[in-house]
Amino acid sequence: MVKLTTELIQNSMQYMNPCRDRELDLRGYKIPQIENLGATLDQFDTIDFSDNDVRKLDGFPLLKRLKCLLLNNNRISLILTNNNITELGDLDPLATLPMLKTLSLMHNPVANKQHY
Repeated sequence: MVKLTTELIQNSMQYMNPCRDRELDLRGYKIPQIENLGATLDQFDTIDFSDNDVRKLDGFPLLKRLKCLLLNNNRISLILTNNNITELGDLDPLATLPMLKTLSLMHNPVANKQHY
């Protein structure tokens, strides 16, 4: 596993993607934890963390420019606690996530439904 260091951020591929957004490519390093993103100096619209070992979405400084965060093929559990999910049907798109192991819906209206 590779630690997400300032050096890794500075040495990773940075480019203008087809949507004309500045993108930082951090794919495939097997990064276990998001950290040191302050080193980006908020220069990127998109950060690609695909194909890593990220387990939690934390360690984010204020990145006002960031519009898109790509996190496919990581080890993230879906935490939807304290949102406004009202119907079980709202969760149907999650059926396409075969590797999803944990789903937290605490403090959502759907948790009060019969047979939840």
